[in-house]
Amino acid sequence: MVRLRSLNEAECYARCHGEGDDNVRVVKLEPRRPRFDPEISGEDLRRAFEVRLDKRELVHETVAETAVPSHEPAAAA
Repeated sequence: MVRLRSLNEAECYARCHGEGDDNVRVVKLEPRRPRFDPEISGEDLRRAFEVRLDKRELVHETVAETAVPSHEPAAAA
């Protein structure tokens, strides 16, 4: 699209903020729900997560130690 002439400030304002057309709808939003204060701090949450990770690593190490070793095939004679 080629513009034949540049628009002045009043024409730009009217084009952007003037009368709307069918493509523009004004909607009302519901008010935001009030936020609640968390019962646990971010630092406490991080520490609890680290404890859970440490427990998980201990379980994996225990399972690896108690695993049955694989039997290697006997050498051909």
